[in-house]
Amino acid sequence: MSKEKKLVESITSRSENFSQWYTDVVRNAELAAYSSVRGCMIVRPLGTAIWENCQKDLDRRFKETGHVNVLMPMFIPEGLLQKEKDHVEGFAPEVAWVTHGGEEKLQERLCVRPTSETLFCDHYAQIIQSWRDLPKLYNQWVSVVRWEKTTRPFLRTTEFFWQEGHTAHATAEEAIEETHRMLNVYADFLEETLAIPVIKGQKTDKEKFAGAEETYTVEAMMHDGKALQSGTSHFFGDGFARAFNIQYSDKNNELQYVWQTSWGMSTRIIGAMIMVHSDDSGLVLPPHVAPTQVMIVPIAQHKEGVLDKANELKDALKEVVRVDIDDSDRMPGWKFSEHEMRGVPLRLEIGPRDIKNNQVVAVRRDTGEKTILSIDDLTETIPALLETIQQSLYDAAAARLSERIYDATEWAEFTQLIAEKPGFVRAMWCGDLACEEQIKDETSATSRCLPFEQEQLSDTCICCGKPAKHMVIWGKAY
Repeated sequence: MSKEKKLVESITSRSENFSQWYTDVVRNAELAAYSSVRGCMIVRPLGTAIWENCQKDLDRRFKETGHVNVLMPMFIPEGLLQKEKDHVEGFAPEVAWVTHGGEEKLQERLCVRPTSETLFCDHYAQIIQSWRDLPKLYNQWVSVVRWEKTTRPFLRTTEFFWQEGHTAHATAEEAIEETHRMLNVYADFLEETLAIPVIKGQKTDKEKFAGAEETYTVEAMMHDGKALQSGTSHFFGDGFARAFNIQYSDKNNELQYVWQTSWGMSTRIIGAMIMVHSDDSGLVLPPHVAPTQVMIVPIAQHKEGVLDKANELKDALKEVVRVDIDDSDRMPGWKFSEHEMRGVPLRLEIGPRDIKNNQVVAVRRDTGEKTILSIDDLTETIPALLETIQQSLYDAAAARLSERIYDATEWAEFTQLIAEKPGFVRAMWCGDLACEEQIKDETSATSRCLPFEQEQLSDTCICCGKPAKHMVIWGKAY
């Protein structure tokens, strides 16, 4: 049992040091490891399996809305990147460059993609000629590179994995509709699959994506009250189309520029899931995304019939849930601790006494609650219990989000809330960049979004006192 105790103690308390707690969970749950490449992580089997489940779920949602997958090159010629001025300026500090091929210096530098707008635009210019070619609803699953100064596994790494959708439309209205549709896809995925409640809204001009006319976001609140931008959807207008000459002949045989969108979600959502649900015993996984939803732990497995019964349960349950069995020779207490650390939503314990009573002991990872269940009904009770766990995780996160949103109408009240109350603060804003920057400089809080559900909290800007235009959600963020 000393090994079990050491395993639990190796996680720093969440209340003591949230940042170290997060790192400890990532490491001890074996989600990721540091690599010998600056700022890059190795995603270990459990982390990879979680990402694969996220991919499957999102990919299904994308295809249900008419999107298809493609794969673009990793490298972007410098000349191609320079075509869209605002876009390249926005990414310039983060770009990694390839300057040599073998021992020969390249005539033109190649950018290792930080994002793929320019590649898609170059391709669209070649394949779009007529209104019949539209819309183009493309997505790709790839990794990208951004030369980050400070890194943390999943949240911010030099190379990270994501999907990026890039679409082209005949009209601005269609493109705007697409932008909102995909934002809602992200929100539904986060809430239904990862049990993370979100706030949907629009980014300010300061915070929007480089080259976009409008950027929409889903913002989630972590357990420490900080925000995490969890997915974004961008309306590009026809700016990229004009830069790359993406034109089509409309039904009147007149040339028009296409209207474009882009939207992306990355492995940082795994970081979000950790920071929303997990605890001092390790990872807590929502059942919908957990690679193993149920772990069967045989008790006194050396006794006759125990392992046979455990395997019989696994065979019955594998038709309705993702189930595994820990039949290793380690002590049950060590197994309990390990599977708690790795976030398995439900543990089933079965020993000689349970077999005699035709029952199992079900232990929830989220609450630790133990329930006695009849073996005869497990194919019905276990899926139902997993759904209860999924909903409970969402409800707990939604309650924290609701409890930690505060309103401020005076500057002193606003600064005190930001300094003393972890969470989000709703306050009015005049729309001027100077006020937005002053708020960040003086409080370290940034504008998270202009929520779609606007309210008039007061008539004046929280910062300068001038007439207010928008209600903004402000908060410190990852």
